[in-house]
Amino acid sequence: MAGAHAATLDDPNIWLEDVSSPRAMDWVNAHNATTTQRLQADPRYKTLYDQALAVAANKDRIPAPTFTHGQIFNFWQDADHLRGIWRKTTLASYRTAHPQWSTVLDIDALGKAENKSWVLRGRNCLEPDENRCLISLSNGGEDAVEVREFDLARQLFVPDGFHLPRGKHKIAWEDANHLLIATDWTPGDVTPSGYPFIVKRLTRGQSLDQAIEIYRGDKNDGGYGVAPAVLQDGQGRQLAIIVRPLDTFRHQTFVITPKGVQRLAIPDKVDVVDLVDNRVILSLDEPWKGHPAGALVAVNRDALLADPQNLDPKPVWAPGPQDAMDSHTSTRNNVLLATLHNVQGRATVLKPHPHDQWRTQTLPLPDNLAISWGSTDVKSDRAFLGASGFLTPSTLYLSDTAKGTLEPVKTLPAQFDATQDIVEQFEATSTDGTKIPYFIVHRKDIRYDGQTPTLMTAYGGFEVSETPYYSATIGKLWLERGGAFVLANIRGGGEFGPKWHDAGLATRRQVIYDDFAAVAKDLDARKITSPRRLGIEGGSNGGLLMGVEFTEHPELWNAVVIQVPLLDMIRISKIAAGASWQGEYGDVNADPAVMAFWQKTSPYQNLKADVKYPEPFIFTTTKDDRVGPQHARKFAARMEEMKLPFYYYENTEGGHGSGADLKQSARTQALTMTYLQEKLMN
Repeated sequence: MAGAHAATLDDPNIWLEDVSSPRAMDWVNAHNATTTQRLQADPRYKTLYDQALAVAANKDRIPAPTFTHGQIFNFWQDADHLRGIWRKTTLASYRTAHPQWSTVLDIDALGKAENKSWVLRGRNCLEPDENRCLISLSNGGEDAVEVREFDLARQLFVPDGFHLPRGKHKIAWEDANHLLIATDWTPGDVTPSGYPFIVKRLTRGQSLDQAIEIYRGDKNDGGYGVAPAVLQDGQGRQLAIIVRPLDTFRHQTFVITPKGVQRLAIPDKVDVVDLVDNRVILSLDEPWKGHPAGALVAVNRDALLADPQNLDPKPVWAPGPQDAMDSHTSTRNNVLLATLHNVQGRATVLKPHPHDQWRTQTLPLPDNLAISWGSTDVKSDRAFLGASGFLTPSTLYLSDTAKGTLEPVKTLPAQFDATQDIVEQFEATSTDGTKIPYFIVHRKDIRYDGQTPTLMTAYGGFEVSETPYYSATIGKLWLERGGAFVLANIRGGGEFGPKWHDAGLATRRQVIYDDFAAVAKDLDARKITSPRRLGIEGGSNGGLLMGVEFTEHPELWNAVVIQVPLLDMIRISKIAAGASWQGEYGDVNADPAVMAFWQKTSPYQNLKADVKYPEPFIFTTTKDDRVGPQHARKFAARMEEMKLPFYYYENTEGGHGSGADLKQSARTQALTMTYLQEKLMN
């Protein structure tokens, strides 16, 4: 406690934590003006902005399809619909080159009519008919939303329907007339990270204060707050659960039974993820009853409801030595997996058979691509699946998973000239001898003289896997200009399962930062690039990664882009939702070892006036109520105190991202790319 308290007393920039205060916003506006004036004066900026906006608004993009209410729905943004339209068509029409869309909800028009900066944050439709949906609207892009009930058949908000005012709500349909809701029912009904811990049942026609409490966690709980969910299989069976997070990764799971809410006897790092063929699917992040971490298992739903304390899990899928689960979903009858084998994508269909058996089928897809399941149909075994690579434009397939067939439906036209580029996968050796794979995209004819401008990124946290992806922005604004791009698969992610993530938790986190530096040194050793031509970029937890690399290894790079970052790891629990991530980073207030680690590692606390740092580009948004702009502001302010050069830009909208609409995002991308080209290509 003394360390955290002293850090507050010694912090001359604490005033910048008051997000919207006039003094803080004056500081933001002054630095925004300086940064935009400098970067927009570069003759490249205008072209980069035009290209970024053209990429974002390109009508040749594949419209992401969603099976809803017997039709195909899509949320679409372009130059005429900056905030977007929710629209629909038939599956037959969607299969054609030019689908006939009809607009269901126009977010731009809604915002204009209500004088709000509405951003669509989510749609939650009641299964199985999906004729009613809960629409989540964010003012300016923040995580907090207003929720309204929408009638799909009549295409309007339901008069006197379900409605929740602004908040960080967790909501599930129990049936047409009941919602399970976790929210801040009265002022103060939130955890230290700002999330709800009380679940109530709301009946149609009731006011919020009439909702009946069914579960209460603890005000001091960690993680993202309690969350209700209702799972439904293809035959209409349901399982209603409540998840109570203890920290970022550990949680308790409860099931709603006729006898009330009862806790499931499963470990704290096991998740209930689906219901298929009356089998409850669980994902294991730790070993359980003989099943390994990273596996899927199943429990009979009827047996679970009858006795939640005595469960008999049966195997569904288990990873091999280089395998990891990337994602999973289901159709009416099947479980669908997207897995990784040495960071290469695979698509697998698991079909239930009698006596707790499953039949496995791997779909025939090209190698060296990222594979992701999209929307699935709860009324059939159809599912959309996407495949793409760094130089391979996305292809969308429609799979009949019952038959194991794949039908290419749409392929994205090439968004940049990749004919002169290749993709390679290498390994670097980290400080403890661990091999760290990474991908590099570069010109076929590069000269191995250390002079190739190279942009490197990674995430390294929360068991998030980083896989190859097709980026028109990187391709058009960076690769076409002769730059190389590197994606590092460092520890902290999920590329090789839970063990890859757990290796870098809390006070073990230095291996993550060592892994990233090792890849940079490997690029230098191969003479692909050199510190003069190497830039790095990352956001959120990746922004923390950039901040640590900036302070620990300023000699390895000439450009550092720090986006919507965490940087003050001593006061993280006091800023926005920071207290919810103590399972990832440790608790500086409760564990002296964690405090000691971050005192020597936290970027904000470890800036030094007498060090020659590269000039960074620091980006955040005022409306980010997840990480908060405070970290970026204070880091820039400390650099300013030390008379260290930097660029700072804070978008006044956008939430935890690059912007609330396409023009804002294009501006952020153009400023960033102008900075990178000045530093690495000049």
